[in-house]
Amino acid sequence: MKLGFLTAPFPTTPIGEVADWAVDKDFASLEIAAWPAAQGETRRYAGTSHVDVNDMTKDRADDFVGEITDKGLEISGLGYYPNLLHPDPEHRTEVKEHLMKVITAASLMGLPVVNTFIGADHNKTQADNWEDAKTVWADIVAHARDSDILIAIENCPMIFSNDEWPSGHNLAYSPAMWRTMFEEFGETVGLNFDPSHLVWLMIDIERAVTEFGSRIYHVQAKDVMIDREGLYQHGVLSAGMGWQIPRLPGLGDVDWAILFRTLYRVGYQGHIIIEHEDRDFEETDELVKRGFILARDVLAPYIV
Repeated sequence: MKLGFLTAPFPTTPIGEVADWAVDKDFASLEIAAWPAAQGETRRYAGTSHVDVNDMTKDRADDFVGEITDKGLEISGLGYYPNLLHPDPEHRTEVKEHLMKVITAASLMGLPVVNTFIGADHNKTQADNWEDAKTVWADIVAHARDSDILIAIENCPMIFSNDEWPSGHNLAYSPAMWRTMFEEFGETVGLNFDPSHLVWLMIDIERAVTEFGSRIYHVQAKDVMIDREGLYQHGVLSAGMGWQIPRLPGLGDVDWAILFRTLYRVGYQGHIIIEHEDRDFEETDELVKRGFILARDVLAPYIV
């Protein structure tokens, strides 16, 4: 395994400087944030563009990869996490077109995987969202398959705010849906496995890794702290009330020993990518860096 981080928390820092810092702090890989260069998304932790995928050529792709690998780092994949099933047709079209470009760019770069969301219309049921997904995703999966790229879907329901209630913005958060998704789309689609979401969804992490180990194409290391007082006051249906608080690894309720022992058991040999969404470490770049170092020191003993 190789330990790295998603570059999204450094939106104004050139990727070469991010890579230099990563090398200096003994990280081995980067997941490159690949949102559109001209416009960022409005939600937190999204919108960073560390690679412009528009009109990507093989020469540009080689130059970009070389800038990273010449420093001794690997690129775990490109990360772009929009809502492909957004209720606004124009927005849906825009993000789908960009995802197709991200897949093309990853292929030209010789990367293994693109990380993203399936998406969801928060006003629709899970079943209705899945019917939409089968249509929207058919040509995305075909393009990835033809491009020799794996798609890793993060397992977050995206149901943390009022505009995401009640069905969330990403339907692929449960084992039942993962099975349905894999049956429909085949080996091209797997998981970008984030254990933090399983904690607050009360889904057994060890069992999930054991069952779906062969379909875990990428791992994001994020923690979550359950605010017991918030849970008591508002209950589990209050997803937007903040009782599930994103934290850096080591500051939440994920049992990292269980996760890693199970990943080793199923033979996972890929990247462990720290995803930084901890409000206590986000006011300045220096705080962000301190957060990544904290997470590194928690996770590094598990990396062989």
